[in-house]
Amino acid sequence: MTTDMLLAIIILLTAIVLFVTEKLRADIVALCIIIALVLTGILTIEEGIVGFSSSSVLSIAFLFVVGGAVFHTGLASMLTHYIVKIGGTSEIRLLSLVMISVAIMSAFISSTGVVALMLPVIINLSNRTKMPASKLLMPMAFGALLGGTTTLIATPPNIIVSETLESAGFEPFTFFSFTIPGLLVLIAGSIYILTIGRKLIPNRKSAHVVQRMETPGELFELYKLPLNMYHLRVHAQSSLIGLSISESQLGSKFKVTIININRAEAHGHSQREITLYQPNPKTVIQPDDILVVQGDLSDVTYTAGYWNLRIMANHPVQDGEVITNEVGIAEVLLRPRSTLIGKTLPEIMFGTVYNLTVLSIRRPGVHETLNLKEEPLKFGDILLVQGRWKHIFALKQLRQDFIVMGESEAAEVGAFTRSSHAPITLLVLIGMVIVLALNLMSLTLASLIAAVIIVLTGCLSMEEAYEAIDWKSLVVIAGMIPLSTALEKVGIVGIVADFLMNTLGNAGPIFMLGGVFLLTVIFTQLISNTATALLIAPVAVTAAVGLNIAPQAFMMAVAIGASMAFISPVSTPVTMMVMGAGNYKFSDFGKVGAPLILITFLVVIFVLPVLWPL
Repeated sequence: MTTDMLLAIIILLTAIVLFVTEKLRADIVALCIIIALVLTGILTIEEGIVGFSSSSVLSIAFLFVVGGAVFHTGLASMLTHYIVKIGGTSEIRLLSLVMISVAIMSAFISSTGVVALMLPVIINLSNRTKMPASKLLMPMAFGALLGGTTTLIATPPNIIVSETLESAGFEPFTFFSFTIPGLLVLIAGSIYILTIGRKLIPNRKSAHVVQRMETPGELFELYKLPLNMYHLRVHAQSSLIGLSISESQLGSKFKVTIININRAEAHGHSQREITLYQPNPKTVIQPDDILVVQGDLSDVTYTAGYWNLRIMANHPVQDGEVITNEVGIAEVLLRPRSTLIGKTLPEIMFGTVYNLTVLSIRRPGVHETLNLKEEPLKFGDILLVQGRWKHIFALKQLRQDFIVMGESEAAEVGAFTRSSHAPITLLVLIGMVIVLALNLMSLTLASLIAAVIIVLTGCLSMEEAYEAIDWKSLVVIAGMIPLSTALEKVGIVGIVADFLMNTLGNAGPIFMLGGVFLLTVIFTQLISNTATALLIAPVAVTAAVGLNIAPQAFMMAVAIGASMAFISPVSTPVTMMVMGAGNYKFSDFGKVGAPLILITFLVVIFVLPVLWPL
């Protein structure tokens, strides 16, 4: 083994560990890969940064813009609404329609965006039909992943394997090269979900997500808010009197949050009780104020003793004190690209910026309540927020950061801002598909033209187009491309391919095909599907060349295998988003997903050799 080989292996293993443990952001890891490869001399600087000018990266960026228009103009919402509306109450019919709708959308736009769009819709659907959300959310996520196998533009791995084929001197895949194997995988997977799979999906009531926002009182009980909310009466001798809320440092120093202040106010010759909802930090505490506070009992007890306040133990906080026509509570899910990820609530100044109070944080797979002041937020976290309804609904406009759970049916279809541009977006999408299907131009050029038309026609502003692009994903791809090049350059790709040929080659190309698929599936449970495709695709090409056969079947196996992230829910945002909302356990995905991978494996080894003879 040469020094360059050893260094490349160390860089690869370090990257995988960092991707899996999430000790660093994935895009930072990708940039560090480039730096390491150049500093060690494995690649030149030109080879290290070639990923940023890759046609794959450019195509994916332009497709993000097209997908952003599909969401922003409400085209996706319309499709979702009308398909789900005819679902009725039959479980099989609902599951069929949900999987069909997400698969159709995922064939043309980001599966992550599709699931983010559908999540509140499915929760409302669950409430209307009295069907547990857990029965619908996992099939929705799996349908989105399966839909990603049906067209060239459905998911980045499809584009990557096609570009890898072309770079190796072979005929690349066309737009519909994926359609026959992808549809067969989708049909077989859907039949499994509708028959055996749905019986394996847990019939579990969500512990963290209530089905609709019209009943926030259920949230009050579900989160056991009465257990950490208290009334504190301000004695006439309290040293807190005369201080503003900010001066008292109740939140920062004493870890106690004031939700409301009940105050007696003079009204003519009498007094009337008023409630100051979400009092301003400059609000001054007055004698006989009753503070409705939230915090651990130990912190509240210490605060009461320090400021000479009385805990009104015989007067528990009722839901009507925090939920009225003016104020309420709701659950908010952090999106994969939320700017809040990695920051604590104090760092964000959540209350100041959003005019809302975070009462609780729930995290998939974590049963204990997280520390509101110290815990950095992660993708998939569910925040229980309290405040004025107008501020809660304002979060919906922050599409990059939040999904407001349990929105009304009107919100599902009416929240988009440019519905009049939906027909234009649809025409652009259809035109791009036709051009690609007829092979009239390259994917990069077709997607660029489509993106420019989207902006010129006002479907998206230029700023919205930039926001629609998942820059983190692009940086990851741009960083993994040189790693793939380095592994091939130093000979590691050849060694792995030789190992596969020595192990499976004598058994025949079909066994090799199955080995490539299973290797891809294993990697995609650990790291992103994009990184998996970039690592395994060169191995697949080399193995096929070594067997003296055309590599298309092997590359299709890589593309399909990269979408099979059914066992590990943390390897893709698609399953991560539904894990908390459906109250799933990690093992639930393995029980349902493992047979689905086996079914896909059978489709791969029996169908791909027919389409691309080995």
